[in-house]
Amino acid sequence: MTDKLYYNDGELRAFDARVLSCREENGAYSVELDRSALFPGGGGQEADSGTLNGIPVTGMYESDETVYHILPEPLEPGSAVHGTVDWALRFPRMQGHSGEHIFSGTVHRLFGGENVGFHMGAGEMTLDFSAELSAGDIARAELEANRAVWADIPLRSQLPSDTELRHMEYRSKKELAGRVRIVEIPGVDMCACCAPHVARTGEIGLIKVLDAMRHRGGTRISLVCGEQAYRDYAALHRVNAHSSALLSARRLETDAAVERLLRENEDKHSAITALKRELLAFKAASLPETDGNLCIFEDGLDPVTLRELVNAGVEKCSGICAAFSGSDGNYKYVIGSKSVDLRAVSGEINAAISGRGGGSSAMLQGTSTAGRAVIEAYFKT
Repeated sequence: MTDKLYYNDGELRAFDARVLSCREENGAYSVELDRSALFPGGGGQEADSGTLNGIPVTGMYESDETVYHILPEPLEPGSAVHGTVDWALRFPRMQGHSGEHIFSGTVHRLFGGENVGFHMGAGEMTLDFSAELSAGDIARAELEANRAVWADIPLRSQLPSDTELRHMEYRSKKELAGRVRIVEIPGVDMCACCAPHVARTGEIGLIKVLDAMRHRGGTRISLVCGEQAYRDYAALHRVNAHSSALLSARRLETDAAVERLLRENEDKHSAITALKRELLAFKAASLPETDGNLCIFEDGLDPVTLRELVNAGVEKCSGICAAFSGSDGNYKYVIGSKSVDLRAVSGEINAAISGRGGGSSAMLQGTSTAGRAVIEAYFKT
């Protein structure tokens, strides 16, 4: 059994221990120590990084209360070892995990929601709750959680006996076996947890909800804390400052500027659509009547406008009306006819114009990689 130093002091950055065993395992070495400040992972949090006698710890795992450290080099059993914790990696994770306890405990206390899932990624964390939470519920829980951070409450860790545990009220995401460690934030939360935590809630700095969605009858929350919350805000501020400059708007008024811009674009789009329809009516009226085929080329027409143009064209010809929009080697087409079964001849047409597409007996849609001269020559004959 390894003495897990991070249980009582999550902020221990270096430690001394003795090597109990070392065995080769899959081309590396699995080292057991009598004590360790390195967390092997668990409870939704990844394992620590660090060193033993300057040798990098490349992996960790736990079995039967014993922590094993994976190293690329062996260590002599019985020898003393000096270990270090990658603090730049550890501290933001502790901020996040302790912040998750505060937020989950607050949701449980205010709304009775159980945390039924937790994952800590490289950036934000994902929390799944059994209760459906409204936007107002989430905002209230977020504010209450941050008030617990600002209160700078000391965290407590204990390993109660089985008898003591039976008389304790605490949260747990799953059924537990063996020794159960309880992490308490007085007045806020009491939860079973195996991970290292900050010493005081003030070290978390900030808890921020990024997103929320309904999930399996409950609510899924995306959350950031501490350094990750700072990095998220810094990136958000940088993006918003750029948007503010582009929109000539104050930094807290970019949303109104975007809404105004979208309305203006919608108005312009409506005006352009109206002009396109007027132009289409003019083009349709100017199409010549013929006993043969009509082949039309127009730039900038969308598929809907192409179809409308072809619908007008089939009334002016006894054969096929084919409309193309684009450039040589990159056309979109719509082909229509009242007298020809287009589905039956679609293979021939696509072969002739290097096209891909299909449709019904009355209309085909697709693309063509042929040049205009080739297309015109085919429909002319």
